[in-house]
Amino acid sequence: MSADDVRGNEMPAGGMSAGQVPGKEVPVGEMSAPPPDETPDLNGAYPRLSPGQIDMLARSGARRRTFEEGERLFVEGETCERFLVILRGSVVVVKGPGSPDEQEIRVHGPGRFLGELGLLEGRAAFYTVIAREPGDMLTLTVDRLRELVVRETDFGDLVLQACLVRRELHVGEGVGFQIIGSGYSGDSRRLREFAARNQLPYRWTDLERDHGADALLSRFGLTPEKTPVVLWGGRHILRNPGNAELAALIGVPATGVPPDHVRDLLVVGAGPAGLAAAVYGASEGLTTAMVDSVATGGQAATSARIENYLGFPTGISGGGLVERAVVQARKFGVAITVPAKAIALRESDGHYVVTFADGTEAAGHHIVVATGAHYRRLTAPGVERLEGGSVHYTATLEEVRQCGDNPVAVVGAGNSAGEAALFLARFTPNVQLLLRGGELGASMSRYLVDQIERHPRVEVRPHTEVREAHGRNSLEALTVENNRTGERSRTRVRALFVFIGVSPHTGWLRDTLPLDERGFVLCGPDAFASTSPVPRRSLTPAPLMLETALTGVFAAGDVRGGSVKRVASAVGEGAMAVRLIQERRAREGFGPP
Repeated sequence: MSADDVRGNEMPAGGMSAGQVPGKEVPVGEMSAPPPDETPDLNGAYPRLSPGQIDMLARSGARRRTFEEGERLFVEGETCERFLVILRGSVVVVKGPGSPDEQEIRVHGPGRFLGELGLLEGRAAFYTVIAREPGDMLTLTVDRLRELVVRETDFGDLVLQACLVRRELHVGEGVGFQIIGSGYSGDSRRLREFAARNQLPYRWTDLERDHGADALLSRFGLTPEKTPVVLWGGRHILRNPGNAELAALIGVPATGVPPDHVRDLLVVGAGPAGLAAAVYGASEGLTTAMVDSVATGGQAATSARIENYLGFPTGISGGGLVERAVVQARKFGVAITVPAKAIALRESDGHYVVTFADGTEAAGHHIVVATGAHYRRLTAPGVERLEGGSVHYTATLEEVRQCGDNPVAVVGAGNSAGEAALFLARFTPNVQLLLRGGELGASMSRYLVDQIERHPRVEVRPHTEVREAHGRNSLEALTVENNRTGERSRTRVRALFVFIGVSPHTGWLRDTLPLDERGFVLCGPDAFASTSPVPRRSLTPAPLMLETALTGVFAAGDVRGGSVKRVASAVGEGAMAVRLIQERRAREGFGPP
């Protein structure tokens, strides 16, 4: 039963329910003592609201209601619609309710609030909350909660920090939906990557490794040939869903914005540059929408740790940085859609329209192209066959789980390769860092070089290139060659991580914007001077600094020709693009810059 199922017991926060005994009412600002086995606050994940904050919620429209023992306040797989604060009694958080794997993972008492990032984003709950004993609580609509998060800064900071930490905890606890499939299946890998890139808690059941997998499938009338499948809440069964179908199950908004609804700013790509443009644009009053083909965060979201980003002296994971940016964007009202793969850009009636792979469209007076770039594929024999199973182009916990306690290799000499090597060395006995060149610091930040040279589990092999990958279903060994001597050798590794340079995501723009010889978008004077036959329109002798050959279309981050491939520079370019858009709007009569 959800928090809204017993509306007869709901009342204004200062009132009394029909089921309460006169004289027994607990005032909003007073709470009973927490249960002795209550889960401790973990790094700010489970703070207790103060009486003043609870009174503020009451004044802001929170309703008070009772709950009974055994009542379900949140249900796994159902949309979160209310922010709940316990006043009296206690509740337990359960994963996999009703299944053989059912497990109680949290106990909360008075002063605690329920929910995590899905609550703020209007998504489905990743766990079930059941009343352990009867009590009272406050309920507040999600829309009202979002308003308070922006208006009441202390309260907002407390809630946002708690939600972020809770999501990090849940990702590692096996809550959420369940993916069942073969570890060698490309579709299984796709679903797991989509979940991991979007920071969605889930459980993975491997047909080859989990002995109970066949029995679990039998319970739902399925066979291994029907996998991969997604199970959630004992009710939802999706057979090899597409990313968009899985996103819809979780409650991610449908692709696109109606084409007759023209936003001030449409951001295509949700990496650091796109997130920065969306946050700064919306905070400056521009109606803003942002879309991405896979997930928010881009390549940055796959970084295990970023230690040279301003303001985080102890470092921060790429996923953690991205989650904070996404919450910030939603706080300012940015409409975010994932997945939404852009396939075309055209001009229409004084604005621009982006067409997506599913046929939907979105329109904006100004566009920021921030589709980023992807790591180039390694072309050695045997590699393509093992991609998605034991050859990877990201290094996150998702890939680490597949490696086990086995040696691995990393190919690349940039910061991403260095960060991956150090991250993997935390879990595996040996990491071989294979460099085509001879100098580790030629394209890698000094702080990473110093850590790698001191790390006992990282072996640096200069002048080394992969010539062949060996293994039937998974990687067993690599043949490598010293590119100075020509000497070849065979090295035993069970996983390969590749970071060998980037190619831009600009295929959808080849007939629309001038690109350089590598496919990156030309901007500013370079766009004006380009001899590309692609048509262009400009109201000035030359585009603005980050403006493309189309007036009002800007590019930022890795997708832009000549950009510095760093998170901080991408964020700066995203912010700069908004300032230039304001200048362009002023010139076109939209208002002052």
